[in-house]
Amino acid sequence: MTDVLISGAAQLGVQLSATQLEQLLRLLDELDIWNQQLNLTAIRDRPQQITKHLLDSFSLQRWLRGEHIIDVGTGAGFPGLPLALVNRERHFTLLDGTGKKLKFVAHIAQLLGLSNVATVHARAENYRPEMRFETVVSRAVGPVNQFVQYAGHLCAGGGRLFAMKGRHPAAEVERLPSGWKLAAIHPVVVPALDEQRHIVELCRSHDKVIT
Repeated sequence: MTDVLISGAAQLGVQLSATQLEQLLRLLDELDIWNQQLNLTAIRDRPQQITKHLLDSFSLQRWLRGEHIIDVGTGAGFPGLPLALVNRERHFTLLDGTGKKLKFVAHIAQLLGLSNVATVHARAENYRPEMRFETVVSRAVGPVNQFVQYAGHLCAGGGRLFAMKGRHPAAEVERLPSGWKLAAIHPVVVPALDEQRHIVELCRSHDKVIT
């Protein structure tokens, strides 16, 4: 399965070093250990962990903007942890309302020396950071319009919200809150995953969209 991870990551624009490969597999090993006590994720099969956790996280790589990124509803740390591991020059804030999941995230950050990762135990709508983020992402997102409502205030001027979705969410993007617009819906192919994936890119109404 390491070959699938290496080649799949490369297809998504991520060239993994030997150290990064070892750390990603260590992340999955620790996830298995913690899952014995805590229900962090229902995905426990290693091939599915590689595709649905790691490669799915890397599908966002090409659209990351700026130095400050927040993963809203990070759960067990996806996509935030894999992205932070291969983007050490960027700072990632991983936010979730479930404390036990953030304990795992903090454990992994310490174990793998991810000094570019911070955790926040809060609901997105209640979080008021000192500095807003150029990239706001969520994989565990409900309807896109609700994502904008509770996380839009976290986005810096000129920044982007990215909702990682399965099927094409045509109906959802028709009901965006005032002040926001659709920049693009990017279809993505996650290697070794036979499921639809789309990344919904949103911006403020006055922002220019370059395609």
